[in-house]
Parts: sequence; structure tokens; C-alpha cells
Amino acid sequence: MDTLAQLKSELDSEYQTTRKFFDIYPDNKNEYAPHEKSMKMKSLANHLADVFEWPNTMLTTSELDFGTAQQPTLSSTKDELLKKLDENYKSGIDALENAKEEDLNSTWALKHNGHELAKWTKYASIRHSLNQITHHRAQLGVYYRLNDLPLPGSYGPSADVQSF
Repeated sequence: MDTLAQLKSELDSEYQTTRKFFDIYPDNKNEYAPHEKSMKMKSLANHLADVFEWPNTMLTTSELDFGTAQQPTLSSTKDELLKKLDENYKSGIDALENAKEEDLNSTWALKHNGHELAKWTKYASIRHSLNQITHHRAQLGVYYRLNDLPLPGSYGPSADVQSF
């Protein structure tokens, strides 16, 4: 299996799991945060959905500057989040399907107001974004648990759902 096929497979798997989490998103908990330093649930879920588009951004640009980039629209309902997730996943998977293996060797930078935070190959950038999906979905799982919502399984059964 080539590298792009592996990335597509992993993005698809993370999408399927994240969709299960969004299927039970509680619209009435948008403003919930477990701590004053934590993101609100609405912001966290939106950020998680946005990360699925990142492979497209990484494969079609040489950098992203968070300080100057257009801020994504925040969805407020489960249905809006699911639509956003589906659209961003399609964008990410399409970019991977249209890429060539050699595209993964190009450099990509993450910046904030011109200050370079990280510079990786596009492959490493996409790998990092896949790790971000796992990280932020786990955070969302903590938010759900603290609100007594049943957690779907991620990489196996959960205490609430014995199948995955």
C-alpha cells in the first residue's frame, strides 16, 4: 500500500469514528467547558470538524498563518456539525486522492502572524493533523463523560457501547 492510500484509509477511519461522536452531539451544551481555560464544547467540536479539511490545505498551499487566515464559521447544532464534518472530510479525502506521492515531500509551514511555529514535509503535516483529530476527539469524549453522555467506541468498545 502506498503512503497516500494509507493516509486516506486512516482519515476515513477517523472520520467514521468522529461521526459517531457527532451523532450524539448535545445541542444544549454548546457553552459547556470543564474548566475556565478549556474551549467551549461548540468551539472544540467545530475545530475537530475543521481538521478534516487540513489535508486539502496542506496539499494545496505551502503554509497556513493562523493569525491572518479567515476564521471558519461555527456550527451550533448537531446537524450543522455533521454537515461540516462531511464537507471537510470530502475535501480532505479528495485532496489525498488527487495528490501524487512526491507531493508529500514538499515543505509546509504553520505560522501565526508571520512567526513560523512549525515546518514539516507535507506528509508530516498531514500525520500531525491526523494526530490532532485523535487528540481533540478524546477531549470531546471527556466533555461527554462529564455530562453523562454515553461514549461511542473509538478503537474498541467503550464502557457505554460494547461494539465498535
